[in-house]
Amino acid sequence: MFKGRAPSTHHATDATWSKWVALITQQAQTGNPNRPGILEVITDWPERKDFGMSPEEEVTRAEEATPYNKLLEDEKQYALFTDGSCRAVGKHWRWKAAVWSPTRRVTEAAEGQGESSQFAEVKAIQLALDIAEREKWPMLYLCTDSWMVANSLWGWLQQWKQSNWQRRGKPIWAAPLWQDIASQLEKLVVKVGHIDAHVPKSQATEEHQNNQQVDQAAKIEVAQVDLDWQRKGELFIARWAHDTSGHQGRDVTYRWAPDRGVDLSMDTISQVIHQCETCAAIKQAKRLKPLWYGGRWLKYKYGEACQIDYITLPQTRQGKGYVLTMVEATTGWLETYPVPHATAWNTVLGLEKQVLW
Repeated sequence: MFKGRAPSTHHATDATWSKWVALITQQAQTGNPNRPGILEVITDWPERKDFGMSPEEEVTRAEEATPYNKLLEDEKQYALFTDGSCRAVGKHWRWKAAVWSPTRRVTEAAEGQGESSQFAEVKAIQLALDIAEREKWPMLYLCTDSWMVANSLWGWLQQWKQSNWQRRGKPIWAAPLWQDIASQLEKLVVKVGHIDAHVPKSQATEEHQNNQQVDQAAKIEVAQVDLDWQRKGELFIARWAHDTSGHQGRDVTYRWAPDRGVDLSMDTISQVIHQCETCAAIKQAKRLKPLWYGGRWLKYKYGEACQIDYITLPQTRQGKGYVLTMVEATTGWLETYPVPHATAWNTVLGLEKQVLW
């Protein structure tokens, strides 16, 4: 079991730990109250407790929202989809937070550098709350595909408030952002719905289509030179995966890479294989006919080589229990010669009578 404890050596350790917690929570869900799962373990979240706070000290938590597809039309006008992303641009990491309004068909975004995609996800929530406050909405329906964001708004803010926005004596990750979000939740009724982002296109609903829309809005545009460098990095990793997996082709490399934590596209792998000198040599070797091909030795001229072997048969009335087989190497012509014993002398006799003269 993954343990929720890290060596308290210095602040950087706890900061890294908090980022890992955020990363894990994006891929996990809340466990059964009677059998807590990984989320409860890594966050020390006491399930169904009031954290010892008086009613006036409690942080207002968001409610779980009805799926967007089931909202009434007048409720959908207060729904916002959020997403965030991060990517390397030049020597720096850039992040982008985006909010999409399905009814107004409008996108708002914020960008910066030096932070992670998890930071951008949280920043998008702050941006959505700012929009609702500015427009004086009576409520807000937040739609996100991040479990970290959803679980935080559903309940973790209470624990963080109780611990004075600290964990083991150190500030929690992105504390100023969470504090601002907590204060905004006190002024507005907020309901949060989680979206499964990984569904086949054939099963995609209006909710998934809107989530795809905000996902596109959160993508970071970069200059061509940055794309070129990124492409070089992808090709370098693909070459490593292809070489390490043994030059076994596109499909094998594609299946091998995810197990080693590498996400590669078929196009990238195909390009690497197309340029691979080792694979080219293997293909060339397969095209060349071997010395023995189609039952014939290709390197000899007629009469220069003969393949000889003995076959054991039931003994005849003449006492011969073996058959000497002789195959001319270039034509494949077969001659046979029955003998009583498989000896060198009988081999010479057979060659003399059947092949040489």
